[in-house]
Amino acid sequence: MVLAQTLAVETHGLSKRYSTGVLAVNNLDLRVRAGEVYGFLGPNGAGKTTTLRLLSGLLHPTSGTAVVAGAAPGSPASLARLGAMVETPAFYPYLSGRDNLRVVARYASVPRSRIEPVLKLVDLTDRARHKFKTYSTGMKQRLGVAAALLKAPDLLILDEPTSGLDPQGTIEMRALIKELKQGGRTVLLSSHLLNEVELTCDRVGVIAKGQLVAEGTVDELRARSGGSALLIRATPLDQARRLVESMVKPEQVRLDGDALLLSVDPSQAASINRRLVSDGVDVSELRVSEQSLEAVFLELTETPQK
Repeated sequence: MVLAQTLAVETHGLSKRYSTGVLAVNNLDLRVRAGEVYGFLGPNGAGKTTTLRLLSGLLHPTSGTAVVAGAAPGSPASLARLGAMVETPAFYPYLSGRDNLRVVARYASVPRSRIEPVLKLVDLTDRARHKFKTYSTGMKQRLGVAAALLKAPDLLILDEPTSGLDPQGTIEMRALIKELKQGGRTVLLSSHLLNEVELTCDRVGVIAKGQLVAEGTVDELRARSGGSALLIRATPLDQARRLVESMVKPEQVRLDGDALLLSVDPSQAASINRRLVSDGVDVSELRVSEQSLEAVFLELTETPQK
């Protein structure tokens, strides 16, 4: 079921300015490869949901172009190959999960024979007869995914699919997304949760203030932001910091709790250690420390590209 073209989503200069003057999406160039799970990562208010609404045809761009599932967003050709859950899924509270899917299937001109397979896929068969209002947050999210899957789409767009879920619900959603990828679908999901993106996605695009500030695998993003650093634990720490700053640029040294982090080539570890020891500093730990995804994320989103 993988799309014939290389890219499932491609945008050029995509922008959206609301009537209030807010520029929610700014000259966005996005490329999602067919068959991958692509994480659209950014803080709240960064423009993630607006972008997904543009790609789903729910909004029209102010400028720029997009191709989604091989056609223009919102066109019959694109919608035929697209399933989406944008923002919180809404269903009739007094209808059962199964009956809600029957309503969606009728509006989407989808055979009712698709309902039981998607219920099974999202593990809701046992609760399908119960009213939607009795569902937990995780079950509501999974029913939203089931509705998006009714058309057996090539491309699935999910907006914050783990939002509001407890740890067990998050694990179940993560497993479902991985299963969808194994079925050959392309999944584009937005999130502000670093850990979920790292565990779920093949590639990540980081958005801040409506701009795409970085794109790549998690390891590539770490490398772009310095990748790794030298971590030093030493006593006395103030003396160690002064000595290290005399050997490298002061801006390459920062305090991280009770340790120093040096943004330098790890090959300098031996010479730095010798200098510290020769000057009477006790070094208890000196090792390469991989920069955390959180640090990378903060660095990228606090200084967006112009």
